[in-house]
Parts: sequence; C-alpha cells; structure tokens
Amino acid sequence: METASTPTHCPYCALQCGMNVSPTPGGGVEVTERPDFPVNRGALCGKGRTAPVLLSSAVRLTSPLVRSGDELVPASWEEALDRIAAGLASARTAYGPDACGVFGGGGLTNEKAYALGKFARVVLGTSQIDYNGRFCMSSAAAAGTKAFGLDRGLPFPLEDIPRTGCVILVGSNLAETMPPSLRFFGELRDNGGTLIVVDPRRTKTAEQADLHLAPRPGTDLALALGLLHLVVAEGRTDEEYIGRRTAGWEEARAAAMAHWPEYVERITGVPVPQLREAVRLFCEPEAAMVLTARGPEQQSKGTDTVGAWINLCLATGRAGRPLSGYGCLTGQGNGQGGREHGQKADQLPGYRKLTDPAARRHVAGVWGVDPDSLPGPGRSAYELLDALGTDIRALLLMGSNPVVSAPRAAHVEERLRSLDFLAVADVVLSETAALADVVLPVTQWAEETGTTTSLEGRVLLRRQAVTPPDGVRSDLEVLHGLAARLGVEKGFPTDPEEVFGELRRASAGGPADYSGITYRRLAEENGVFWPCPEPADGTMAAADSMAAVGSAGSADSAGSADPADPVARPGAPDCPATAHPAEPIAHPGTPRLFLDRFATEDGRARFVAVTHRAAAEEPDDEYPLLLTTGRVVSQYQSGAQTRRVPELNAAAPGPFVELHPRLAARLGAAEGDPVAVVSRRGRAVAPARITTGIRPDTVFMPFHWPGEGRANTLTNPALDPTSRMPEFKACAVRVEAVRP
Repeated sequence: METASTPTHCPYCALQCGMNVSPTPGGGVEVTERPDFPVNRGALCGKGRTAPVLLSSAVRLTSPLVRSGDELVPASWEEALDRIAAGLASARTAYGPDACGVFGGGGLTNEKAYALGKFARVVLGTSQIDYNGRFCMSSAAAAGTKAFGLDRGLPFPLEDIPRTGCVILVGSNLAETMPPSLRFFGELRDNGGTLIVVDPRRTKTAEQADLHLAPRPGTDLALALGLLHLVVAEGRTDEEYIGRRTAGWEEARAAAMAHWPEYVERITGVPVPQLREAVRLFCEPEAAMVLTARGPEQQSKGTDTVGAWINLCLATGRAGRPLSGYGCLTGQGNGQGGREHGQKADQLPGYRKLTDPAARRHVAGVWGVDPDSLPGPGRSAYELLDALGTDIRALLLMGSNPVVSAPRAAHVEERLRSLDFLAVADVVLSETAALADVVLPVTQWAEETGTTTSLEGRVLLRRQAVTPPDGVRSDLEVLHGLAARLGVEKGFPTDPEEVFGELRRASAGGPADYSGITYRRLAEENGVFWPCPEPADGTMAAADSMAAVGSAGSADSAGSADPADPVARPGAPDCPATAHPAEPIAHPGTPRLFLDRFATEDGRARFVAVTHRAAAEEPDDEYPLLLTTGRVVSQYQSGAQTRRVPELNAAAPGPFVELHPRLAARLGAAEGDPVAVVSRRGRAVAPARITTGIRPDTVFMPFHWPGEGRANTLTNPALDPTSRMPEFKACAVRVEAVRP
C-alpha cells in the first residue's frame, strides 16, 4: 500500500475538483482536501468524498466475464480478448468494416478517448464510432463553433464569474450537479452582481437567484429571442461592438423582432415584466455572461436555442471582452476532452474535422497510415445505437451505460440485445455490461494516470494513487491487446504518457492544440488551458499562434498555492510560462479566449438568424403534460457507480416524479404515492413528490435509475438537425395514479 498522499482529481463531473488520495491505517484509502486547486479550493460534494468506495474489490469488477448460456462467468484475460477479437473480426468479414461499432464515454481520459478513436479508424476501419458526450453538450459545441469558430465549454476561467456584473444561468441546477461551483455565484452576489436563473423548476439553484424565469420546457429559444427583441426595442445594443467585431446582425435582428414580449409570454409563460427586468439586470452593468447547460441544449432545436443566447451576448457586446462572454457548463468529467481527440463520429484529434483533407493528412501522418484509408464521418450516438443489430452487428463499448442513459431506453436495450456480439469494458457490472458477451474489468481514476480537460478547457493530470486489484487492466492495455489480435502490432502503447505524446503531435496546429502541454508541466502547474501550441524556436509564440483565438491572457487563474508543493505551483502572473534550463520558453496556455479576435477566418463573431419553433412533441389531449428530466445531488449520470455507494443511496434511494399540488390533487395522489408517467414510448412508475417548485403543466423525473422507474424509457429521441442531440428535456406525457 502506498504511504504518501497523492494529489489528483475527482472522477465525476467536469469541475474535476482537486483532491488528495491518502492511505488509511486500516489499509484502505480516503479523500482529503486539496485547497491549492482553484476550482474547488478543497471543497467536495458527497460524490467526491465517497469516491474511494468504488475502489473496493467488493464493489467493482476484478475478473473478465464471458457469456455461457444465460450467465456471465469468470474467464482469463486471454480468453476474453480472444473472444472480442473474434467477434469483431467475424462481423467485419461477413458484413464489412462498418458492421463494427464503437461507443465511448465522456469519462474516459484524453489518452483513452484518443486511442479508442484511433483503434476504430485504423484497426477496425469503421466509421461507426461516437460517444455518450453527444448527449451532453453537442448543441452548445455546434452553436459555439458557428458563432465563434471554436468550441471550448468556458472561454474563461470560473474565477471570472464573481467579478462580472450579471450572469444568466440557463437550464442548470448547479447546486445539485456541481455543488462546489455554486460558491462562484454566491461571490458574484456578494460583490454586488446579480444572478438570473432560467429553469421550469424552482431548484436549489433558482432559490439563490435574484430573478427566476420559469419557462415551459422546450421554449428557451423563444425566451432568448424575446429578450433580444427588448434589447433592440429599448436601445440597449452595442452598435460600435456589433460593427467592429461581428457579422450577420441585420438578419438576426429581423428574426428577433418577430418575437415581441406578449407573444413570448404566451409561448413561454414568463410574464412580460419579468422579461423586462431580466434585460435591465443583464444590460446595466459593464460586463455580463450567459451560461447554458443541458436545459436549452437537450432539445431538437438545441443548436438554435444556444445560438439565440449567444446572439444576446453579441448584440450587447458581451463576448470576447474581459469578464463577459458566453459559456457552456460541460457535464461529464472529460466531456470537453472526450470530444476533442477522436471518439466523436465526425472529428479527428485536435478537434479537426474528419472531412477536412488537410486534417486527414496530418493525423494520418502521425498514425503512419494512408489518409485515404481513414473512413468518413459515421452515425451520431443515438443513430448508432438505433442501428445495432441491423447495420451494426458487433459493438465495443467503453465507459457508458446507454441502457439507462439513452433516450427511448427500452428500444436501445432491445437493440443491444439484438447484436451478434457485444463487448463492454467498465469498472462495474452496469445494466449494459450485464447484456454483454464479454465484460472486461478496467482501471479507474485513482488506479491509473491520465489527463482530463475540465469545463474551463483546463488540461489536468490525474495521478495513479493506488495499485489496481489483480485481474484488472487499463483500457489502453485492452486496446493494445485487441489491436495485436486484429493484426496491428504497433501504434497502441500502454503507457499513458507515451499516448499523450502522440496526442500532442496529432493535435498540433488544430483548434484544440495540446502540443505545448506535457506531463511535466501538468505536474508542476494547476492545469494548462488549451490551445497551447509548442513554440518552434524557443521564443514566446503567443502572437502568431493565438491570432485565431485572441489574447492568451495570463496564467494567474491558477490561483494561490503552497509554494513548497511542487505539484501545485502555478507560476507567477507576470511570468506565467513554465521554463527549464536549456528548454524553450513554454506557451502559457490560454485561459481567456477571443479577447482580440474570434477564431473565424475574418476574426468576427457570427450572428445566426433563428426563430422559435415548437418541441418535436407538444402536449395534446392524450398526453397533456410535459416531462423534463435531470439529476439529483447524490447520484451521477446513469448511476452505475453512485448507486453502489451506501451513503449516496441513503440520500437518494430511488426515482421519483415531481408534481405540482394542483396536478396531484387532480390525480388524487398524495406524497409518496406511486404514479405512472406514460409517453408514446413507454411507462415509468415512481413515487410522487409534490412541490410548488414546478410548473403545473410540467413533471420532472431524475434519470439515474433502471427498471420500472427508468425516466429514459419515456424520453424522445428526436434529434437536433445540426448537433444530433436528442430531446431529453421535453416530451408529451400523461400521469396516472397507480391503484393497488
């Protein structure tokens, strides 16, 4: 057992809170505070504090499992890998490369995500790869790329939030999804700033707001357009900024002017006086921000919805300026890095487009293959899952649990069962892993070293703190073993630092350039913000390399630290680079994007003209209500890990249906009574939770549980035409009392 405390990061959300993993006298490990990390300053939520529970061999998988009849039985690693290689090879031989699918996860490290994308395209030759991050923030990514030419969740560090004048937080319940981040918003209000929360529920986050806007689910687009209409009508636009730094304003303004306040009130249910107050609070201070999360993004018009909120920022001069801007609150632990390096259907490492010939040549050169051998873009996540058992006959799945997390989950479960062959690599026996032909037990956060990229775009080093149990291997070892069995002996190293070195070369020159980031730097600094190109001649190369994204800013966002701690030393603000004798001066990284220009060809941000349209499925006589879904503080995503932690289960033991008292009275349902929520896709049953904090026309369910209370049995897989994001946040349902 290791005896020293190891500084690392939480395995859960995209805050990637700093923590120390320390041995306990009884031979176990515990999490202790790490106050030097600026994002959480030592604070941890219950999930982070209890993360060591998952390291126990009594909780996690420790042996490969193979299917024997209706059961999964222990097997050797050689047998398990042989079976997977045979299953993938059989499908490829019989039906072609695209009969093999690969499905990844937003919790995989950058190294794993990179290797998985390379494995799919080089070893299998398949285009059919995507990941569950498609369900997380793909709409914000698409909208940000359209507007700014670059997608990074937050183009500024979280530490800027308390110093701005107003934040509009759209569709995020940070108090339950990212509790340590809520202090930034508390500090904002302490400093005299204001917080506006947009959410159909009066959540714990909304309770902290100066103004809470509660629109009907699926109407955030109309709300944003209505606010922009008022900005124009009240003469609050920043015409000098619009003329100097943007393009496309005339068309966007015309579209917004069709959404007058009374019309928007009828659509959203938000009263006109609240709309006017929101505009006043947002426009009066010198600086302001809009932050979006899953609420506006998980819609069949999510890209347009986020685009409308970006338009509000651009029209008021609130983007690409200090303490102002638009940002997206990434959800999964490595949701940002997970899509930057190749496990997304249409992207290559460095956030390069798979359809770009120059990008294909560059990455193929790093990989040592012919650019023409790389397949083109494949299906998005839900489309890939929907094709299982028909076009896709064999699937390799790493770090995801779509039986619980995917929309129209009963159908997805059926598709998984119809496969000729399914292999799952995971830490625990999830509901999806239980369906597999082969299950591989893989290492997790504290048992391995690797990098993640936080919601700020801060690349971080997670360090191995404990030795994994016997019988467990890393995902990199899995891909190495499978590649060798499928005829590719080289190119899949098992050392994460070696993989990261290749990732650096593959990303060099791309939008998400990591080439100037090394494990050595990450061990000495509190993360490095990308883009961070490698200087070619030993000089500070910021002027040329950052021309597309603006000023590099300073590295003082690393925060204060104990100077005696070599792991956390942030570097002085006036000299942010890390330098070593006889080495070139390192690029400082880019905590703040777009201060000089946007990442478009002409440096101007783009307005996108959008208009409101209804959700894919609106209420009717048969299904008169709207369902929206979300999370609770003591569970995480599909719950595959957190449902195995007794303390978390005691706090959140199962699903529930949140109802307004008027709706409950019509049903004759009391607190705790079982009720059924029914959509066109299925039926879920859970106890009623009655509260005035939800709209009377809306019901809410958390999505962490399988079985009878599985919320995603109900949700609509209608896809955004650009991002291919499913519409988790709005579908038509009815609620029925369940009688004995």
